Amino acid sequence: MVRASRARKAAVAVAAGALTAGVLVSCGADAPGDGVGSGPHAGDAACKRLADRYPDRLGGQELTFTDRPGVAVWGDNTIVLRCGVELPVPTTDPCATVEGVDWVFREDRSEDGGKTVVTYGRDPAVEAEISDEVVAVDDVLVDLSALVEPVKTYTQCLNLDDVQPPSPSG
Repeated sequence: MVRASRARKAAVAVAAGALTAGVLVSCGADAPGDGVGSGPHAGDAACKRLADRYPDRLGGQELTFTDRPGVAVWGDNTIVLRCGVELPVPTTDPCATVEGVDWVFREDRSEDGGKTVVTYGRDPAVEAEISDEVVAVDDVLVDLSALVEPVKTYTQCLNLDDVQPPSPSG
């Protein structure tokens, strides 16, 4: 009976140590995916299809997190993708077409030199936050455009040159 008691104490001590280590690791700040929530439409079938196609590397960063629906992270939150975010409304924010995909640059949500972009005219919408650590943002947008290109298009960005001025009143 004494042996069982010592063995049990040792097992409990090992388990407690492992639990404490796990808690310390999970509480670590800046772990990939920390604080990143799924978009309200992350369960959309198109988002599930995207998840099967996430590239292993993006912008020189390895894919490090895919544990939430519609969320992918490369590096230590260096690039964060969220599929199924709210569709953007028409805006005067800059829009660029990259490989056939329209991206709106959300200047009001871009911080510390990073960029926040969201697809325009695709349902579901896909948002990407790209930190200032990424030097080749254009290359990242090319790769992300290839990823989201299959998502259904319903409209496109217009430039001011595409809009007809109102005719003068006569």
